[in-house]
Amino acid sequence: MQVNDMLAVGLNHYLFLSAIIFSIGILTVLLRKNLIVILMGIELMLNAVNLSFIAFSHFSNNANGPVIVFFVMTLAAAEAGVGLALMVTIFKRFKVVDISIFEKLKN
Repeated sequence: MQVNDMLAVGLNHYLFLSAIIFSIGILTVLLRKNLIVILMGIELMLNAVNLSFIAFSHFSNNANGPVIVFFVMTLAAAEAGVGLALMVTIFKRFKVVDISIFEKLKN
């Protein structure tokens, strides 16, 4: 085995990194109460999925990965826009950006 083979970054490395990033995003969404931090966790999860798409696309010599990533990035931008608009509206009314505020919206 040559040194270049040992230093080569393979598909497993990308998938492991993607799994770590996705896990950090899941933990952020589940453990935090701040809406801005929750949106950041969702963005981390979407970026982990994008990394997987690009890695699979690269290692299978297929051009579909970047196309799917483009659509996921468009979805992420729309999600961020709607989420930030909701946060601004909630902050104007309750003066705090906390997930527990959604319980008070029923009244």
